[in-house]
Amino acid sequence: MMKLTTSIRRAIFLLAAFALIVHASLAFTTTPHRALSAPVAAQPDISVNGFLSTDRAQRGATVQAAVVMEIPDGYHVNSSRPLGKFAIPTTVKVEAPGGVRIGPVTYPRAVVRKFNFSEERLAVYEGNSVMRFNVTVPANFQSGDAQLRVRVRYQSCNDEACFQPVTRDVTIPLNIVGANESVRRINNQYFGGRRRGK
Repeated sequence: MMKLTTSIRRAIFLLAAFALIVHASLAFTTTPHRALSAPVAAQPDISVNGFLSTDRAQRGATVQAAVVMEIPDGYHVNSSRPLGKFAIPTTVKVEAPGGVRIGPVTYPRAVVRKFNFSEERLAVYEGNSVMRFNVTVPANFQSGDAQLRVRVRYQSCNDEACFQPVTRDVTIPLNIVGANESVRRINNQYFGGRRRGK
């Protein structure tokens, strides 16, 4: 009976010692890992704004619109055709008042680069990227204030990794006037050229 009791005590002692070793091992392997983990990089502050090529839109005429992305140095955004199989493209979708026609979106020319996080070369946008489209107002459209609702979806990255995709909503005011009223060319830095209003 004494031998049995001694064996049980020894078994309990060994189990307790084993539990302490396992606990110490887990504490050693997990705590330093958390302490040494690199901080997660924040999404870059990319501004997205909309512009028109004239201060007012004439009935029966076409005005140009643009969405401008200002991408900080050290970051890029996947282009509308990024080349990579898993890269999420930039898209621009426009909602307009009934009757107002929206032309196809023209995306800027991308630059093709190789990054550390991908074995593939990717087509990306850097710096100021301008996406343009035409807006045609019907001749019988009512004068007054209207607006275009633009939804921009993009994925930004730095040289090491990409961030979760972001969707930004942009509103572009549209002041519609008569066909014989004058309009003034504005925002030439995004459209260029000159256009004489009536």
